[in-house]
Amino acid sequence: MSTVAEIISKIPVLQELEPDQAEQAARLFSTKRFTAGEVIHKEGTRRDQLVLIQSGSVEILQLTEGKPLMPLITYGQGDALGEGVLLGEADYFTTAIAKTTVESLVADGNKLREMLDGDVALKIRVYSRVINSLLMRMTRLAPRSTPDSLELLPGNTRTERDLLGDRDVPADAYFGVQTARAMENFQISGIPISLYPDFIASFALVKIAAAKANRDCSVITSEVCDGIEAAAHEIVQGKWLEQFSVDVIQGGAGTSTNMNVNEVIANRALELMGYEKGDYQHCRPNDDVNASQSTNDAYPTALKLTMLTSNQRLVAELKRLVASFRSKGLEFEDVLKMGRTHLQDAVPMTLGQEFEAFALTIEGEISGLETGARMLLHINMGGTAVGTGLNAPVGYCDKVVQYLRKETGFPFELADNLVEATSDTQGFVTYSAHLRSLAVKLIKVCNDLRLMVSGPRSGFGEINLPERQPGSSIMPGKVNPVIPEVVNQVCFKIMGNDLAVSMAAQAGQLQLNVMEPVIAASVLESIRMMMNGSATLRTNCIQGITANRQACKEYVDNSVGVVTALVPVLGYKPSTALAAEALKTGKGLVELIREKGLLTEEQIAEVLEPERMAWPLGRP
Repeated sequence: MSTVAEIISKIPVLQELEPDQAEQAARLFSTKRFTAGEVIHKEGTRRDQLVLIQSGSVEILQLTEGKPLMPLITYGQGDALGEGVLLGEADYFTTAIAKTTVESLVADGNKLREMLDGDVALKIRVYSRVINSLLMRMTRLAPRSTPDSLELLPGNTRTERDLLGDRDVPADAYFGVQTARAMENFQISGIPISLYPDFIASFALVKIAAAKANRDCSVITSEVCDGIEAAAHEIVQGKWLEQFSVDVIQGGAGTSTNMNVNEVIANRALELMGYEKGDYQHCRPNDDVNASQSTNDAYPTALKLTMLTSNQRLVAELKRLVASFRSKGLEFEDVLKMGRTHLQDAVPMTLGQEFEAFALTIEGEISGLETGARMLLHINMGGTAVGTGLNAPVGYCDKVVQYLRKETGFPFELADNLVEATSDTQGFVTYSAHLRSLAVKLIKVCNDLRLMVSGPRSGFGEINLPERQPGSSIMPGKVNPVIPEVVNQVCFKIMGNDLAVSMAAQAGQLQLNVMEPVIAASVLESIRMMMNGSATLRTNCIQGITANRQACKEYVDNSVGVVTALVPVLGYKPSTALAAEALKTGKGLVELIREKGLLTEEQIAEVLEPERMAWPLGRP
C-alpha cells in the first residue's frame, strides 16, 4: 500500500519535493470520496484545493457562450486537478464532475502555498511544473478557448500609447501596450516565457542591479529605485507569472520579452508607490526600468544568468544519476557476465564493471557542463545597443556588474570589448554543445540498457528493468523498456536543439545577433528536458534494476569467449583452433582441453577461473 508521500512524489507538479518535503506535504492531504455526478469544482468559482485522483474518472467540461457544458477531457488515476491553486488565488476556468465514484486525496491550497513560501527555490521549480501542466491542458483546449488576439471587455481597459499609437490593454493587467502587441504578433510556439520562471526571475534580478546602478549614477531617484526593486523582488519570488504571456520565440532579438518585464515591473512598482497602473509619469517602463540598458545587453545577460542557475540544478540531478549507476555497480560487482565487442562474445567481465562505466561516462560530462557554464560569466551590461555604451552614464558598467554579483552570487565579469560581446553568442553555443555531448553519452547508455534487457527469453535478458506499464495493445504480457526509450527521445530533441542554436549563432549580422530568442528557447528547453529525463531515468528505471544472475552465468559458461584466457598458455593459433572446434561441434572448451590433454585440472582451474578473467590484476 503506497503512503501518501509516495503518491505525492509521483504527481508531476510535486515531483520537485525532496522526501522530507513530501512527508511534510502529505500531512496536508486527507482522503475524500466523490459520488458519480458530483461537482468537484465549478467554472468561475475560486480555486481552493488540489485534488489527486486515486481511482475513478473525472470529466472536465467548459461553458461556452451560454451553451450547455461541453466535455473536453477525462482524467483518471494519477491525475491532479486544480494545480493552479499552487500559483495563487484565481478562479477555475473549467468545471470538473465525477464521472464515476472517485477516491481522492485533497489538500487546502492556502496551506500548500504556505509550505512552498518557505523555500523560494523549490517554489520556482514547482511553479515551472504547474505552468507546464496548465500549458499542456490549455493546448488541448486551444481550438475552443484560445482567441486569435487579446480579447478585451468594453469598459474594463486602460489606454496606453507607443510609437504606433493608442492601444487598449486590460485595466487590471500589469503588462502594457508593447506586451499586448507582442501577444498578437507572435503566436508561434504556444509556449509563453512564463513557462520558464527562472528566465523571468533572472530578468528581474538584472533590472534590480540596473536600478541600483542608475540610482548611484543619479539617473533615477531613490524612490523609483526602491519601487523597481520591490516589484522585481516579487517577481523573483514567483509572483505575477501569469503576466508574462509573450511567446518565447519572437522577432526583435528579445525586445518583446524585455518590454514585458519592463512594463510589469513598472506597473507593479507604481502600485507599491501608491499610484495607478499606467500612471507612467512616476515610473516609466523605458526611461526608468530600462534606463541605461538595451534589450541587446539585458536579454543575453538574463539568459546567461538563467542558464547558470539551471545548470546548477542540472548538475545536481546528474550527480544523483551517477550515484544511482554507481550504487548498482557495487550491487552487481559479483555478477560475472560476458563482455561483448561488435555484438559478439569477447571476454568475461562483471555487471558491476559495466554499471560503474555508465557512472563514469556521465560523470565525465558534468565537468564539461561546468566548463561551458563558466563561459557565461562574461556579460555586456552597459554596452546598450551595439556595445558603445550610448545613453549609459560614466561608472554604470562597473556598478551594474557589482550589483548583479551581489544579487545572484555568481562572479560575473564585464566583457573586455562590449562591441564584440554584444554580437557574440559563443557562450551559448559552447554550453549547448556540452548538452549535446551529454545527450550522445546518454543515448549510448540507454541503448545498452535496452540491449541488456532484451528478450526477456529470446534476447540477452541479463538485467530486469522495473515494469512500468503494459507494452502492447495486442500482445498480452509484453513489457517494454519505456524509460530508456523516452530518454533516448529526450536526447534526440536536445541534439536537434543544439543544431538550432548553432544555426542561430551563425545567422548573426554585424553588431547584433537577432536570433537570440530561438537560442533561449532551445537551450532552456534542453536543460529542462535533460533534467527531467535524468530524474525519470534514475527514479523510474536505474534504481529498480535487478540482475538476471542465472542468464549471465550461463552466457559465461557456454561462451567460447573465455578462450582468450588460454592464449598466454597455449598460444594464439592453438587457442583459435580450439574455439573453432568448439563452435563446430558444440562441445565446451574445457571438454576439448581435457580430451586433448592440453592442461591439467589444476591449470584449467587457474587459467579459466572466472574472477581472474574479470580482474586479471586483482580486485580494485
